[in-house]
Amino acid sequence: MDLTFSPEDAAFRRDVRSFLREATPPELKYKVENGIEMQRQDVIGWHKILYEKGWVAPNWPKEYGGPGWSLTQKYIFDEELGLAGAPRLVVFGLNMCGPVLIGFGTEEQKKRFLPPMLSAEHVWCQGYSEPNAGSDLASLRTTAVRDGDHWVINGGKTWTTKAHWANWCFLLARTSTTGKKQEGITFILLDLETPGIEIRPIYLMDGLHETNHVFFTDVRVPIENTVGEIDKGWSIGKYLLAHERMSGGSLGAHKTLLRQLKEIAGEDEQNGGRPLAEDPDFARRIAEIELELRTLEAFDLRAIDKLSRDGEMGGRAIGVEANIHKIRNSEILQRLLELKMEAIGYYAMPYLLSALGDGWNEPPIGAEYANGCTPAYLQFRKVSIYSGSNEIQHNIIAKAQLGM
Repeated sequence: MDLTFSPEDAAFRRDVRSFLREATPPELKYKVENGIEMQRQDVIGWHKILYEKGWVAPNWPKEYGGPGWSLTQKYIFDEELGLAGAPRLVVFGLNMCGPVLIGFGTEEQKKRFLPPMLSAEHVWCQGYSEPNAGSDLASLRTTAVRDGDHWVINGGKTWTTKAHWANWCFLLARTSTTGKKQEGITFILLDLETPGIEIRPIYLMDGLHETNHVFFTDVRVPIENTVGEIDKGWSIGKYLLAHERMSGGSLGAHKTLLRQLKEIAGEDEQNGGRPLAEDPDFARRIAEIELELRTLEAFDLRAIDKLSRDGEMGGRAIGVEANIHKIRNSEILQRLLELKMEAIGYYAMPYLLSALGDGWNEPPIGAEYANGCTPAYLQFRKVSIYSGSNEIQHNIIAKAQLGM
């Protein structure tokens, strides 16, 4: 196993870093650094910049519009995005539905859906979780009943991130009630302009609108929008979740957060007029989280090396590497945000929701980055739950890897 980067990879990293330095709009980088809410036009604008460069879909094969990168190059690119403070794209099309269509879709579906997904003409959301079917996704109750050449969909989805931005939704629906609960589930693509769909906002603890309830009442969807075999969508859903859990696999955003934490701890004076970084207990906790971050990075690089030697995953789905990454990635992110909250102290508490929107021009209370700290802390409490809770991930690892 070789965890070092080749001279070619180092040159690739320099090219990526140079491009991001020049191409990332300063106003968007400012929003990222200070926790200001991204608007739809911000994210779509950044998407189009990467699309024009040919870099918007690193995980797609070149014949479908991807850049044709190796796994290592994909990792480097994802890391540099985080280090550059670039905005996060809406990933449900590019990182989830796109790979599913490439792996399981018909040629007609690929021609129809992939190009507008790539160009951001279509923005996608994910219809998985339901009020009584979150981590236990196989218990979903949204139904799709066949009526001639259409499905008639009834039910509802919850925690549907960016549904209010989206044009299309991919969802899992129950098409049969026989057999195990994992059977009789079908993967369906749905135009959100179809009659019978209602989207209601959910405001999370940070006060912002990111997720939604989506309700379906006699929604008619063409059978041709079915991906894969009818009643066999569970395997496709698991394949997609592995991509979601692993994401890019890199930790650039975490490294940026660690750098900010060190800067804050080195500058802000606590009782006695000494920087917080000189407090032995706080310094120890920073060192511990940095060690955990480096350990996870080594694990990710080892996984990339293994997958590369298997030949770009060897045609198989990502294994328990994705589950392990998801657990540790979410835990480390939450710890970093907790430490940042503690480092900023009382200046993180006067959280002004209006200051996170466009047009706010009043002076901040304390440092400019402080106002975005509390909403980030609240927002990312969810990362240990979505894509299947960390408790579920432990169960999957125990069964798949340890035979328990």
